[in-house]
Amino acid sequence: MRIGINLMLVVAAAFMAAAPAYAQRQSLADRVGTIEQQLYNNSANQDLLNQITELRQQVRQMQGTIEQLQHDSAQLKQGNQDAFLDLDERLNRLEGGAAPVVPPAPGSNAPLPPVPAVQPPAAATSERPPSVHGDAGSLSVSGDERTTYNVAFDALKAGKYDDSAQLFLSFLELYPNGVYAPNALYWLGESYYATRNYPMAESRFRELISRYPTHDKASGGLLKVGLSQFGAGQVEQAEQTLESVVSQYPGSDAARTAQDRLQSIRLGQQIR
Repeated sequence: MRIGINLMLVVAAAFMAAAPAYAQRQSLADRVGTIEQQLYNNSANQDLLNQITELRQQVRQMQGTIEQLQHDSAQLKQGNQDAFLDLDERLNRLEGGAAPVVPPAPGSNAPLPPVPAVQPPAAATSERPPSVHGDAGSLSVSGDERTTYNVAFDALKAGKYDDSAQLFLSFLELYPNGVYAPNALYWLGESYYATRNYPMAESRFRELISRYPTHDKASGGLLKVGLSQFGAGQVEQAEQTLESVVSQYPGSDAARTAQDRLQSIRLGQQIR
């Protein structure tokens, strides 16, 4: 009995002596695992840093490419803009009116360019007598009407558009149904158009078309409606109106100018 007890005590003592060594081995394994994990993390971080450096290099290369493309695009846009302005200038000389304004793109806050000096419309320098088709007797004109009309017309030829607008308004009040009333409406619209008062210009040109649809200035009036819409930034409406000029007055000077203006507007939209 005593021998068995002693044996148990010996075994217990052996286990107690071995426990610290096992604990030490377990602690060392944990420390090695922790160090290995740190080394792995450092390696992963280094890989990440390498990737970031490579991405930065790629971004710099892309920025250089973008800058080159922007430069090339600016040169191309400038060339197209120059071509557009050249075409627009030639069309304006054909039209004989004030230089049109290219409206800003939707959402843009860019101000309109300053109003340039406007020359009198070419057709205003030597206007032919008015003609209302279908009633030759209506061509008889009293001296007072012609004199009043000439005063307004002379102001227009001199480029005094504010004065000519007031004088044509006075003429239309005095002779609302006079023989020169269609011409007065047309040149009143031109007076507003020359000062970029596009809504008022469009209103007078529409009145001309509505009251005198067969007058020889009706085609020019419809053309000016479209150009007034374009000047006011109503590009889609302007294109529709100019297309109407081409279809309603085929072969006329107004139709040719309208067709040229349509091409000019569409070119201007493409290069924005």
